[in-house]
Amino acid sequence: MRNTAKFTTAVLAAGALTFGLTACGSDKDSGSSDYSGPLVVAASPTPHAEILNFVKDKLAKKAGLDLEVKEFTDYITPNTATEDGSVDANYFQNQPYLDDFNKKRGTHIAPVVTVHLEPLGLYSHKVKKADALKSGATIAVPNDAVNEARALKLLAANGLITLKDGVGTEATPQDITKNPKDLKFKEVEAAQTARSLDDVDAAVINGNYAISAGIKPAKDALVLESAKNSPYGNFLAVKEGNQKDPRVKKLAKLLTSPEVKKFIEDKYQGSVIPSF
Repeated sequence: MRNTAKFTTAVLAAGALTFGLTACGSDKDSGSSDYSGPLVVAASPTPHAEILNFVKDKLAKKAGLDLEVKEFTDYITPNTATEDGSVDANYFQNQPYLDDFNKKRGTHIAPVVTVHLEPLGLYSHKVKKADALKSGATIAVPNDAVNEARALKLLAANGLITLKDGVGTEATPQDITKNPKDLKFKEVEAAQTARSLDDVDAAVINGNYAISAGIKPAKDALVLESAKNSPYGNFLAVKEGNQKDPRVKKLAKLLTSPEVKKFIEDKYQGSVIPSF
């Protein structure tokens, strides 16, 4: 049985004070270079924890790496836990999201190595083609700034809307200049977009949440984000200064190994794409 601990936001919130006090008194936070003990990595359940558990089960022992995986179901706690030292690293996010998070929350998280891309997709239980969406249809989109902008850019790239020229990673529905189908947008937490499919006409869903809901992005998406020149590759990240941790270096090497590339390609069949 895998030694994987699953945490929800509520449980983590209840234990945050204990974790914080422990982290503040640790040698690691005091600037010590003692990197003994297991490397604890926070990850979204799918595909990140699955990829890490493959590394743990198949590759880590031979490389001399003691790896512990903790699953988180939201996009906030993995970074705050990495910042306060409750975990050593995380694996769930892309650069635009991290830049926005560090800026807004004053954290100091830094990428180590990019591993894969999860294409964002538009899905529906009511229509089989994007152009079949009716006038006034409601589309659920993630409510965090980066993923909402990413969702709107996906719709714009496929001709459903037009955005202002030069709009960046903070685009909102107010930046739409043309909306020929008079589409309505329902902003929901990214983790809830897949669950909203029965309540809306379509939803833009992050790849990890789509896979967790039993959706196959490469097969089921009405439109799918292009992997070409994408800035949205997901990476291993640590608090600034911990890139030198030899355990992190070992994990970075394993995550970009031929074995992991084959695992991703075989298991996800184009729904998750290696970035190395």
